[in-house]
Amino acid sequence: MGRETPRTRSALTALDEARFGPGRTLNLRAVLPTPAQATARAESWLRQKQVERAGDVLVITGRGNQSVAGVSVVRQAVLSLLRTLRRRGVVGAVREHTAGSFVVTLAPLSSLRSAPSRRKDPTPAPTTDPRMLSGLSRETRKLLRSVALCSLESLGVRAPEAFVEREMLEHLSHLGATIRDGPMREERLRQALLVVLEELEHR
Repeated sequence: MGRETPRTRSALTALDEARFGPGRTLNLRAVLPTPAQATARAESWLRQKQVERAGDVLVITGRGNQSVAGVSVVRQAVLSLLRTLRRRGVVGAVREHTAGSFVVTLAPLSSLRSAPSRRKDPTPAPTTDPRMLSGLSRETRKLLRSVALCSLESLGVRAPEAFVEREMLEHLSHLGATIRDGPMREERLRQALLVVLEELEHR
């Protein structure tokens, strides 16, 4: 592979802009975050893009030319995060795009529920209190119930009604890490539930 020149870098940047656009590009290099800031921002952004079914996205970390020993600590932190999010069902695949960027393929939103748990990979505590359901609007509970029933049926459960409340709580727990807090949180939860329902119905 030939040496990368400023002209080739400019051409690659133009191709990336055409392929991904600003809506599917996270440029961490532009804001020079700490590793902790970079991973927090990247996780929040990737989870939101998963809800939006963005498919392939571009995460730019920079190559670390100005870092100690030429190793980007932000790049290493983001790479570690991507591996974790792959285990958690957020990321489907990762490939190095350039020395300072990754193309990330986002997993279906329904993968959050089926991702295996690992002891060394801490995840949010599951929502097990049925009272959490009563705090939701009737519309949201109805949609959550539909998702739970569809999920149980896809697993071949013969009497889904006996397990529907537990399944509702499981889906609520897994989506809770993805939906940001705020005044429109329940509306965003319904949007995510609609995505999961559609994915389950088309399996």
